[in-house]
Amino acid sequence: MPPPIKALLFFILLLAGLGAGAYTLEEFTFDSPQQQTEFRELIGKLRCLVCQNESLAGSQAELAQDLRNEVYKMLRAGQSQDQILDFLVARYGDFVLYDPPLKPSTYVLWFGPFVLIGIGAIFMVRALLRKKATPDAGISDDERQRLQDLLAKRGDRTDQSS
Repeated sequence: MPPPIKALLFFILLLAGLGAGAYTLEEFTFDSPQQQTEFRELIGKLRCLVCQNESLAGSQAELAQDLRNEVYKMLRAGQSQDQILDFLVARYGDFVLYDPPLKPSTYVLWFGPFVLIGIGAIFMVRALLRKKATPDAGISDDERQRLQDLLAKRGDRTDQSS
């Protein structure tokens, strides 16, 4: 690899490493260990709206950092976990919860993957049954004769080589 490309790759990795370390939980200070535990517990219950498969505690997205700051400010202002969760659900919907409640508006979140798996299984079974139901087409008389001729020629060759 040419040196300029190596230098460019190194620079990109360096910038990516700086961005990954920019958001840590150590930047938050608390009045008590209980408040810190409550904060960590709370951001563990909330989903990053950008990443969608990570909690706020583990996400490196900028929106996650903003939401962590918001939760931190609300917690420091004396709001309870329930008040903070109610505020975020009212603002972003149940999807912000890492474990959303089971109610009609969240049925898609809870049952959607199972429905998709079921639909896929139905299509797979139908395809397999359709394939099983269609008999294999036999070979024509011309193809059979050609095959016998080829086998006869091969038999002649093996007899000559022995």
